Amino acid sequence: MTHESHSRGTFAAFKETLLAYTFDLGGLIAGFVIVSQTGLFELSPWAIAVYPAILSAKGVISGLLSGRLGTALHLGTVHPKFLNNTKNFYNLIHATVVMTLVVGVVMSLISLIFGSIFWGAKPEQFLDIISVVVATMSLGLILTVITTKVAFVTFKRGLDPDIVVYPIMSTVADIFITLCFILILNAFFLFNLGGRFLIVAIILLHLMLVLYIVPKDFRERDFRRSLKESLLTMLFISIIANVTGTVLKNISQIVESRGSEIKTVYPAVIDMVGDVGSVVGSTATTKLALGLLRPSLSSIRHHAKTILSAWAASIVMFLILAVLSPAINGTLSVSTLFNLLTILLIANIIAVAAIVLLSFGISILTFQRGLDPDNFVIPIESSFADSLMTIALLVALVAVGF
Repeated sequence: MTHESHSRGTFAAFKETLLAYTFDLGGLIAGFVIVSQTGLFELSPWAIAVYPAILSAKGVISGLLSGRLGTALHLGTVHPKFLNNTKNFYNLIHATVVMTLVVGVVMSLISLIFGSIFWGAKPEQFLDIISVVVATMSLGLILTVITTKVAFVTFKRGLDPDIVVYPIMSTVADIFITLCFILILNAFFLFNLGGRFLIVAIILLHLMLVLYIVPKDFRERDFRRSLKESLLTMLFISIIANVTGTVLKNISQIVESRGSEIKTVYPAVIDMVGDVGSVVGSTATTKLALGLLRPSLSSIRHHAKTILSAWAASIVMFLILAVLSPAINGTLSVSTLFNLLTILLIANIIAVAAIVLLSFGISILTFQRGLDPDNFVIPIESSFADSLMTIALLVALVAVGF
């Protein structure tokens, strides 16, 4: 490959990645919704801490589905259509329905531990936490259909679903799951018995669907493998997600009086870092499956084009977010812009460097051990991305003396 062709390839990857990242701007909507619901969070002080856990749980499910769909479409084991598709496709969808319930329950149980130790949650609030988290995740099942449709459309139009699907859907999912979270919180705390009846009905409907799927599909090898390999990551990811929530609670206290632009930009920037990891990891898993990349950590240099384009696109988007967030909150000024830009760029350097190494490392190590990297890469990196970016934000806030 000549230098010229390599440059064209890098620029093409940069443009495609930047296009996908533009959807992350929608994360500002999720952030603005959270900022506008300050009064609701005062009714449930644990809610702001559990919010990252819900976003991470969404990341686990969306990552598993989009990562496996991207690879399967490239390999031809899944066709870009809903009807008369392969058994692999239906096993994947069914596994996603089951995993959504499992992830919601696991996240809730870990949240109870963190809540009692770090968040000041009382034992009588434990049922509240479980109900809110599981019901929110159950409503999020609607995203499964949307994710699948986006994967099919992008593949048919000649785009790479490994680059496009997760960045698009992570933002759509953040907005949707945030709205679901706020809806469930309102139903639980403001609508009294009617709201709580609705929450119980949502959870029971999801449970009945799982009880229908498991006896029917458990004989299928792909279904069992998806559940088994995904469950291996659940406990670890749940802990990481709740660490993120604890750090976010500290950030909320730091920026409580003058940090609306930080809270508004938060879902978008954690999305962005997760998207960098998904692009690096998903393209690596597909190259490994196709035999285009050696399963060695040293082969990261052969993946440099994708890594550099993904990172460069994230910096461009961080610059845009630094302008839009204070503009939305009516706090735009030279000093606010400079401070936010400094905070975001410091956080970007810390978080993106870490997530690139993590995503590529997981894809190589799982492949070397005969596991399906798509069951691990995006679920793990998306949860770590949330935590890394949250910690990086805290470091940046302290560094600039916010």
